[in-house]
Amino acid sequence: MAEPWQAPEGMLIAGDFQSAEGGRRLAVENPATEEILAEVADAGPSDARRALDAAVDAFPAWRDAGAYARSAVLRRWFDLMRADRDNLARLMTLENGKPLKEAYAEADYAASFVEWFSEEAKRAYGRTIPATNPEKRILVLRQPVGVVAAITPWNFPAAMITRKVASALAAGCTVVLKPAPETPLTALRLGELLLQAGAPPGVLNVVPTSDARRVADVWLGDSRVRKITFTGSTAVGKELMRKAADNVQRLSLELGGQAPFIVFSDADLDVAVSAISTAKFRNAGQTCVAANRVLVAREIEEEFTLRIVAQVAAMRVGSGLDPEVEVGPMINGKGRTKVLAHVEDAVSLGAEVRLGGRSVPGPGYFVEPTVLSGVTPKMLVMREETFGPVIAIAAFSSEAEAVATANDTEYGLAAYFFTRDAGRAWRVAEHLEYGIVGLNDGAPSTAQAPFGGYKESGVGREGGQEGMDAFLETKYVSWGAVGTGLR
Repeated sequence: MAEPWQAPEGMLIAGDFQSAEGGRRLAVENPATEEILAEVADAGPSDARRALDAAVDAFPAWRDAGAYARSAVLRRWFDLMRADRDNLARLMTLENGKPLKEAYAEADYAASFVEWFSEEAKRAYGRTIPATNPEKRILVLRQPVGVVAAITPWNFPAAMITRKVASALAAGCTVVLKPAPETPLTALRLGELLLQAGAPPGVLNVVPTSDARRVADVWLGDSRVRKITFTGSTAVGKELMRKAADNVQRLSLELGGQAPFIVFSDADLDVAVSAISTAKFRNAGQTCVAANRVLVAREIEEEFTLRIVAQVAAMRVGSGLDPEVEVGPMINGKGRTKVLAHVEDAVSLGAEVRLGGRSVPGPGYFVEPTVLSGVTPKMLVMREETFGPVIAIAAFSSEAEAVATANDTEYGLAAYFFTRDAGRAWRVAEHLEYGIVGLNDGAPSTAQAPFGGYKESGVGREGGQEGMDAFLETKYVSWGAVGTGLR
């Protein structure tokens, strides 16, 4: 494995790593050891404005460079990410805590968005429309929306960046990026690799900060920012919507989830039990598409629970740098406290702890992988996003009850269900009020498919053909006095 990359002291603005106003520094912690990994520049409002100025200055040339030139830069970025896979994976494990195996998978997933959008850059097609007046021609052009402000979370510190930034750059936009303060190192490395790939200065500016609100307010209050793309909590997403209204900035929001994981009586239990390992325990349950409510047909509830307990009991918890570890830490003490509070609430209301349910002694923010049975709708684990390694199992008696329970939430990001009945597969897939549905599949996310949610889980889609649409304007040109024949 390559030696760990050394973080630069500055933030990336206009192609250079620069200090923050007042020399402020942001400490980055390893959640598995509670040790400080590095310190990076901690941006304030003036830094946010400098980054925006750089993106504004870079936009005309990047817009006019053409699709093939942009595609070539993104392809080189993809190649460099693949070559730097060891470093990227290690960085993510150190600052995020996820097991190294998962970090390698994320490095590949992140690179897949860059590859996909390097190709989609050449497919931002316009069209011609037959005119009513034969002397006119109607053209539809697709053009970049302008400067984009991207705000990304800590749970996927590489993939959430490339899913937004690669599509924005492919469309011809320039970007100011605020990564999560917990995981800025991966973002800075990705920015450095993009520069090495030949991106002009200012095309991507990376601004870590511990003062997210004031930095975001600079961008929300400036009409030169024409697009906001955000992944994070629903509460923050609503605040961004309100503030973006003042300048009518376009929005893409990927927000909270409350994913149901439905196991029907005819399901292949081997498939379902295996799938929940990914759908629940990836990144220690700290994903927006994590299975939060496990709904199991009453007649197979105990069999399924016993099989889950046996599988989860074998999972090893610890530092993600240990290749045998399958479950890493919570991102911080606050995250651990919330998970334990959910477990305590469920137990107080009658749930049974079948496995785990406690924190792990020693340094690091660890929680034992936990299985709860006898869960009811009044418990927090059924009403809120737990964001931790807790499987909460509730029984249902009919297909209609399962779907109604699954849809009984303000969220609608991802849902999973398992059945071998083709008719049920169609019915349930059509009636689940979710933007992403895994049918006998615990890992449906992929670069070439649209990702996003219904209801309070967000607005817009990322990935797939739809991913470019978020960063393109549609212009209609009516061309008169063309004539009807040759002269």
